[in-house]
Amino acid sequence: MGKTTAFMEHARELPQRRPITQRVNDWFEIYQDFPEDRLRNQGARCMDCGVPFCHTGCPVNNIIPDWNDLVYRGRWKEAVRQLHATNNFPEFTGRICPAPCEAACVLGINQPAVTIKNIEKSIIERGFEEGWIRPEPPRRRTGKKVAVVGSGPAGLAAAQQLCRAGHSVVVYEKADRIGGLLRYGIPHFKLEKHIIDRRLEQMSAEGVQFVTNAHVGKNVAVEDLQNECDAIVLAGGSEQPRDLKVPGRELRGIHYAMEFLPQQNRRCQGDELDPASDILATGKRAVIIGGGDTGADCLGTCHRQMAKSVHQFEIMPMPPDERSPQTPWPLWPMQLRTEAAHEEGGVRDWSIATTSFAGDANGNVTKLHAVRVGPPPKFEPIPGTEFTVDADLVLIAMGFLGPVRNGMIEQLGVDLDPRGNVATDDNSMTSVPGIFAAGDMRRGQSLVVWAIAEGRKTAASVDRYLQEINHGKVVHSTVATERRTVA
Repeated sequence: MGKTTAFMEHARELPQRRPITQRVNDWFEIYQDFPEDRLRNQGARCMDCGVPFCHTGCPVNNIIPDWNDLVYRGRWKEAVRQLHATNNFPEFTGRICPAPCEAACVLGINQPAVTIKNIEKSIIERGFEEGWIRPEPPRRRTGKKVAVVGSGPAGLAAAQQLCRAGHSVVVYEKADRIGGLLRYGIPHFKLEKHIIDRRLEQMSAEGVQFVTNAHVGKNVAVEDLQNECDAIVLAGGSEQPRDLKVPGRELRGIHYAMEFLPQQNRRCQGDELDPASDILATGKRAVIIGGGDTGADCLGTCHRQMAKSVHQFEIMPMPPDERSPQTPWPLWPMQLRTEAAHEEGGVRDWSIATTSFAGDANGNVTKLHAVRVGPPPKFEPIPGTEFTVDADLVLIAMGFLGPVRNGMIEQLGVDLDPRGNVATDDNSMTSVPGIFAAGDMRRGQSLVVWAIAEGRKTAASVDRYLQEINHGKVVHSTVATERRTVA
């Protein structure tokens, strides 16, 4: 694939990020344009490696060498078709995926990997610019109706696949706009929301129906969905945040990341928020607890809100600068990653555990008390390393513990696995026949690319199920009996 000698002729090259002083003053995406001739050179670097491990590194199994080769040869329209063969939304993954495909690139054994993610984004953007991305409605309708609960990447992928298979699909979203995590979790500077809207226009034209402000289990009865639909797909995500239960947690000014981030996305979309419930970092001493992607999103948002200072603490030890020997190629490498938000400022520190918060007479947080800790799994405090940081705003970004159980899940009576996620069999069916689960609700907190892969897989299972019941077959769930409901 590509040019067999290009990996020796061209170095890895990516688009430049906009200057920090410019980008922290707006909410636009941070990367500059990349010339086509240089992009084609990057596509040419894809070697004739024989066994393309990038396929297995990619959760949606993108046929990466093929579209790298097509870009190198300037056959863009064919590249768009090849890309869409495995991925419904490459415009999302091309922006926000951490690129496990690149970690598995054969060239990456001893050289910088092929710039797969940027090539993917460039292909889909070229497709939209040229008008090649058009609605693809089914040629026939099956008469079967499917409800998809949740409009994040898993729900949208399942909905599009099922609609194209000929089923009538209705997506129910509890928020006021469609998009789930894409809309209200990921900041604008990583994914501008018009990118979502143009894809929703295509899906609407294909026949997918979207219902907003529809909270299944609250203002939409689960019994109605069960009576009206032939199958239901649960794709509501993993929304139960991990809390930090230490003294002072009740003080005002301490919030979950997913209380903070959606508010800014709403502001960017022109919404007016109640000043009494506004969470802003402007002029404040902010502390972010958690060093993952969500923490980095909070960091970039704090910079753009002009925080007085920002600290980001992670309980895990600092990763090595290069790939750890514990995660050899082609595994996802444990190593230090510096996001754009980290370039923009703030203090980043590791092996830190928060022990308590202190506040003023009005109940507002003013200080965070912490200690340095040893390695996992014990994280034992190191005597004499206690310290205090001034804080007016604390953002908890410590991950998620699975789906919210009360409401829809309890009412449907589906079993949960030992981790508290919705339990399914190998066909993504829950313990209740005809009800399926996909994405973070089923596998736990994960990546957008995994959510898309889950949505596609679940859609295929639902389609087979609907064909079987259409032919009079009795279908039973095969969820393992040892999986019991978690309180």
